[in-house]
Formats: sequence, structure tokens, C-alpha cells
Amino acid sequence: MYFLYSLVLTIGFLLLLPRFLWDLARKGKYAEGFRQRLGYLPDFDRQNKKIIWLHCVSVGETNAAKPLAKAMLENFPDYRLVVSTTTKTGQALAKTIFNEEAALVFYFPFDWTFIVRRVLRQIKPEAVLIMETELWFNFLREAKKQQAKVVLINGRLSEKSFKNYKLIGGLMKKVLSNLDLALMSDRADAERIVDLGCDPQRVFVTGNVKFDLAVDLNENGLNHELQKRFDFAPNRPLIIAASTHEPEERWILDAFRKLRQQTDSPRLMIAPRHPERFAKIAQLIKESGFTFAERSKNFAETDKQADIILLDSIGELRRVYQLATLVFVGGSLCPHGGQNVLEPIAAQRAVITGFYTMNFAAVVKTLLARDAIVQLPELEEQDAPEILAKVFFDLLLDNAKRESLAANAFAVLQENAGATAKIIGKLKQERW
Repeated sequence: MYFLYSLVLTIGFLLLLPRFLWDLARKGKYAEGFRQRLGYLPDFDRQNKKIIWLHCVSVGETNAAKPLAKAMLENFPDYRLVVSTTTKTGQALAKTIFNEEAALVFYFPFDWTFIVRRVLRQIKPEAVLIMETELWFNFLREAKKQQAKVVLINGRLSEKSFKNYKLIGGLMKKVLSNLDLALMSDRADAERIVDLGCDPQRVFVTGNVKFDLAVDLNENGLNHELQKRFDFAPNRPLIIAASTHEPEERWILDAFRKLRQQTDSPRLMIAPRHPERFAKIAQLIKESGFTFAERSKNFAETDKQADIILLDSIGELRRVYQLATLVFVGGSLCPHGGQNVLEPIAAQRAVITGFYTMNFAAVVKTLLARDAIVQLPELEEQDAPEILAKVFFDLLLDNAKRESLAANAFAVLQENAGATAKIIGKLKQERW
């Protein structure tokens, strides 16, 4: 079964090879770290300590892992931390937020046995902590062969992923046997992973570490910088459209146009989820007819009056939520599954999300039960701008509703915090 998996992986790689080569020639998003993905890592200072390898996929997992990484080093001072990511955006953010904690930040290797072995021999991890559900089959098997403890952290298994994995149930049982612990976000995730064949004695519900988010007041220097540059003011409320995907920006721009027909005071900040789309969204905003500014460009006096600001930067979104009056969280108007609603909640802002929130199903369900979030119904393209504009307009007018949403959501966040401490407790029980 592992041979068939590796064969499928190889065929997929060969089919994508022309794209990789083209991207490498243009120094695109796959070019950076390609050598590392092949298993050639830079040297790092081990300081004669044992190594914990923390793997995050992208920006969301990297942000969520920050308090966990800090707690790990406080509770296991005899270890050094190395951090891997899969995406370019995750890599850039990890190098920023783990600059003090991590001895090395690198790209996760391609999941061929010979590459995985090369990386594991260099790092020699005592433990591998995998955020959420990055179940790379060869990697898990080889890590276990090298006698590293393998722990799934903040484990999440959506209904869709569960159904797909069930199609290869026999292989999944073997893969999951390599886990020493599966520390899951909620009971539904725990039940699914047990149903896939994970030993129930190794599965525990520790909660979602994303509830442990906090707005670090030491980070508000960026807020002051943006406040000065763009001259945000109470009489011009700011709507942030966060982590947007195709075609959400177009719908939001149409909604913003309808909103401005009712009131000319609001401003809009758009933060696309993927950096490779920044230029495309900049062009879309230009064609909209609104005045706009790009975060990445040098300051211009016109920035202070820009109707729309494009946040074409990495790692800054979480830190600008405090500037917002309203936050719409993207990836949710389309069947992507939704992005993280907890970061703007941690900033105590009213949050709107779309219908498709499968990635945060349990979180959104809890928030809805407490009147702590606005979730839109499933929208057709022709209806989306009108409905979005109405929700924006109603909430901008209703200060009490916005404050209630923000307060209720923040209370939910505080009540569900503590996953990091539970995870540390379980790891200590392993007697590292």
C-alpha cells in the first residue's frame, strides 16, 4: 500500500513537473525552498540539545502555533525547536514570529522515503509535532522508525476529509498507528480519527489552540503606523475583508459600491489570502473606479483619503484587526471552507462570515449559539453583493449590535481557551 501511495505521489509530481520548472525559471512561489523540499537543509546550532520538530502548513497554523511554541520551550528547556511549513506565506511568517524560538525554519520535504530519511537523519528529532491534519504517510512511518515521538496537535478532520480517507481505510489504519498521540480539537474530530483506525487510547480532546489567541499590545506599533499613513477616523468606519478568495473580492467590491450609494463614509481594506493574487486584486480595484492605496507601495498623501486599501503584505492582518469597525472573514462565500474567525474576535471586533465554514464548523456553531457572529446564508452570485451591502449597512448603523457581537464572541474565546495548557500537560505525561 505504501508503494502504491509513493507511485501515485510520483505520477502526480511528474504531471506537475512542467509547472514546477516554469515556476523555478520565473522564481515563483515554488522556487523558494525547492532545494529544502528535496531534503537539503542548512546547518543549525543544536546547542547539544534534543530537538522538537513543529510542522505548520501555512499562515493560520503558524499563527496558532505561536503560544504553543513559547509554552513548549518554557516547559521543556532541554530542547531546541525547529519549525517547518508547506507554503511560502507560512514560511515567511514563521521566520518572523519564530525568530527567537526556532533554531531553524525550513520547508517541509517532499514525501518520498529517501528524502524524508535524509531530513530526519539531519534533524534527529526527539519528537515531531504536527499541527492539525498533515498526514504525510511516508514521513510519519519514517519518523516512527527513527523512534521519534509523533504527535498530532490541534487535530482536525473535516467530514469531507474523513470520507476521502475512508476510501483507503486499510492504509489509514497503518498510517495512524505511527501516532503516539492524537490531540484533537473537538469530540467530533476525535470520533472520526478513531473511526479511521487510530488507537482510542492515544486519542484525546484538548480543544482548539486558536482559542488561545490574544492581541499582543506590544504589536500595536503597526497600528500606529497605518493609522498615521491612512488617517483612519471614527467618522469613516473601516470594513476589513480578510483572507479573501476568488471570486469574493469582486462580490465585496460590488457590495461596497452599493453601500457607498447609501452612505459615503465607509472605507474598505481587502487582504487576499494568497500573495500570488495581490497584483490581480490590485488591478480589480483599479477597475472598480474607487480611489485606492497599496500597503506595499511608498507613502503618498492620497493614501489618507483612499476609499480602499489593499493589504498586500504577509503576517500583518492579525495585527490590524483593531483598526476595523467590521470584519468579514473570507474563504466562506465560496466552498473553500472558511478562514480563521478567531483572530478578529481576539481583537474584539464584530465578525461576519459566509455560509461555507466547514474548516471551523465547531467554532462557528458555538459562536452562533451565543449570538456572537453573523453568518450569511448560501448566496448566488447575482444576490451576494446586495445581501452583503445590507449586512454591512445594518451593522454600521447599529453600534449596540456590533458591541454585543464582539463581546459575546470574546466571551466564547475566553471560555474555550486553555488548549495549549492541556496539550503541554499531555506531553509531560509522556515523560520527555
